[in-house]
Amino acid sequence: MQPSAVPELAHTHTRPIHWVATAAAIAGVVALSSAVQPGSATAAQPTARTEVRTAPAAAPPGTSGVRFPLTCGPVKAIVVKKVTGDLDGDGAPETVAVVHCDAPMGTPPDGVYVLTRGTAGGTARVVATLVDPKDRRTVTDFALRAGTVTATLLGYSSSDIPSCCPDLRTPTSWHWNGKAFIRSTPAAAHSV
Repeated sequence: MQPSAVPELAHTHTRPIHWVATAAAIAGVVALSSAVQPGSATAAQPTARTEVRTAPAAAPPGTSGVRFPLTCGPVKAIVVKKVTGDLDGDGAPETVAVVHCDAPMGTPPDGVYVLTRGTAGGTARVVATLVDPKDRRTVTDFALRAGTVTATLLGYSSSDIPSCCPDLRTPTSWHWNGKAFIRSTPAAAHSV
């Protein structure tokens, strides 16, 4: 066996004291790391002067004070049904109202009108007429689903049919196509 050219170093041999010192050092690091924790990570934090607010949802247009394009003579126009929702996809709700004259007798014809908010929070205004009262229709099954207005229109096949007894029943829907409200009626939907 050939002797080593490098002299033996006393500290290269491990002794039990070395193991105890290493174990004590590791235990100290572990204990210290559990006691000292970094702050929680966050994205840009608002400063003391910054207020974070969410915009309130726009209220749908109301029907009070609205001048509907309906001639009622000495009686008033009354809103008998209404639904609200975003019809044109702009994020602001519209109101669709069924309106007729408050006639003391008979079945007055209905008008269906789309309302939007007035400027600067003023009174709502009529932006579209879906059913004109001149067409002598009564609106039933009125609803708004997924931006589409649906209704069943009761009407008359001739002027000889009394107002009490409509003989036509037409399921109808309207949707906004980006420029106007498009009316849809299923084929063969007119029934007695």
